[in-house]
Amino acid sequence: MVAHARKSTLSLLRAFAVVVAAAFGLLGLAVPASAAATNYVALGDSYSSGLGAGSYGNSGACKRSSNAYPELWAKAHSATLSFLACSGARTGDVLNQLNNVSSSATMVTVSVGGNDAGFADVMADCTLGSDSACVNRVNEAKNYANNTLPGLLNGVYSKIKQKAPNAKVYVLGYPRFYKVPGSCNVGLSDTKRAAINSGADTLASVTSARARAAGFTFVDVRGVFTGHEICSADWWLKSLSWPVEESYHPNVNGQRLGYLAALNSATG
Repeated sequence: MVAHARKSTLSLLRAFAVVVAAAFGLLGLAVPASAAATNYVALGDSYSSGLGAGSYGNSGACKRSSNAYPELWAKAHSATLSFLACSGARTGDVLNQLNNVSSSATMVTVSVGGNDAGFADVMADCTLGSDSACVNRVNEAKNYANNTLPGLLNGVYSKIKQKAPNAKVYVLGYPRFYKVPGSCNVGLSDTKRAAINSGADTLASVTSARARAAGFTFVDVRGVFTGHEICSADWWLKSLSWPVEESYHPNVNGQRLGYLAALNSATG
């Protein structure tokens, strides 16, 4: 009788388990499977590759830093990273980067547009020229950003959709370079610094508009860099530096406390 009672009890328990499982299934309350790892692709220029943050490994001229925000985000989220960003990249180069992107990508970040608009030349002209020459050169870059860059960005964003149709896409912008007025007593005048900052604002306006039109999330880093520009009390950007190519790029803190923090806020 004891054995019979045990069998009856086990039968009842199994039946109860079946009923409960069926109920949870009908209600959509079944315990979910473990979330798949993020397949993350990092595209773009030197602000995404991490130029200025050191530790470039064997990445050659692309200057992909282990301190760059894509590496930091991927490690923190146990994501699989395809790190394709490369120093000096323009929109055409990002189109080429996209040739190496798989449709299995679930997250994409990209920063591009500054090199197309010629802001490296802007910085050179503003360093060597007069206030008026600097302002004029910035205005040329802003005119390019307003009138030519939108079509180039549309091309990049369209190909991202084509190559990574299931990915969540985050378009990262650029910081303002200078605190105006700031603590610097030498170097560029405040007139030049303000003009350069206005160029960054134009880039942000154009890029954010095209990103949102594409259905992407624009990550504006200007806010998080406020108080940490060149000539502030705590710089997250390099001024004129050696090697020269690292000038006007985020340092280690700029990548970690600036770009990574902004991306973390956007991705939740």
